[in-house]
Amino acid sequence: MTLSASAIGISAALYPFQGKFASVGAHQMHYLDEGQGDPIVMVHGNPSWSFYYRDLVLRLRDRYRCIVPDHIGCGLSDKPGDDKYDYTFTQRVADLDTLLNQLNLGDNITLVVHDWGGMIGMNWAVQNPHRVKRLVILNTAAFHLPATKSFPWQLWLARDTALGAMLVSRFNAFSRGAAWVGCTRERMSPELQSAYTAPYNSVENRIATLRFVQDIPLRPGDRNYDVITDVESKLSRFRNIPTFIGWGMKDFVFDKHFLHRWLELLPEAEVHRYDKCGHYILEDAKVELLPLIDDFLKRHPVVIGNT
Repeated sequence: MTLSASAIGISAALYPFQGKFASVGAHQMHYLDEGQGDPIVMVHGNPSWSFYYRDLVLRLRDRYRCIVPDHIGCGLSDKPGDDKYDYTFTQRVADLDTLLNQLNLGDNITLVVHDWGGMIGMNWAVQNPHRVKRLVILNTAAFHLPATKSFPWQLWLARDTALGAMLVSRFNAFSRGAAWVGCTRERMSPELQSAYTAPYNSVENRIATLRFVQDIPLRPGDRNYDVITDVESKLSRFRNIPTFIGWGMKDFVFDKHFLHRWLELLPEAEVHRYDKCGHYILEDAKVELLPLIDDFLKRHPVVIGNT
């Protein structure tokens, strides 16, 4: 049985969409498909879901086709156990590819990425560079932890300890914590915090939240470490396409060190920094970012055949 936003207590006023479902392997992936025009694919991270992009969709859907998937185990998508789904980074990329091919989106895609969405979306992009015409990058990475950045202890706790795993699974600590600290200019309202955490309302439904953290590749020999090395080596091929970077400088993970690395790889990017804002930048800097992204897309229209 597929899941709706209302079933987990989220009002239509807050999430005013009629989602769709696609078969991805043996599972149902929920996604938004709103509007008409050139496609804009928005890829979320952990522990959020398509809810994160709701206001951007509302802003753009009168001129673009907005596609926003929930990863398997996240949002309104199926949440299978480990025995039925491979909760790995490479599987996420394969899932995204399956969905986008089913939707026949063509080769004029604008890719919007946040958090784990950067790893997933940019891995897909380096495999399909001719299909990506514009990038919008929001507090994320598609490369290894910068040498100047320490791995945050909160992620270490969840990734590498039994205590952390218990806190994530039993008490929804990762989702609740992200909703609590993700906005630093002004804390999320209780209603918004509840909406972000609502899909992760049982131990069984928090499996993806934990597996995402456990799948972070930090050193040679870690699963997918070599995949990230390969992706990072190919990111510079996008330096000549229009790229927008919106960055919350108080993100405790994706901070100035990650932004600096993006600018080394994509030096021509248009950058907007927000010194008082945190990880959930589309919440924290919504008033500024939504019109800026809209304007960026208007100033850089897709040119058919341009690569």
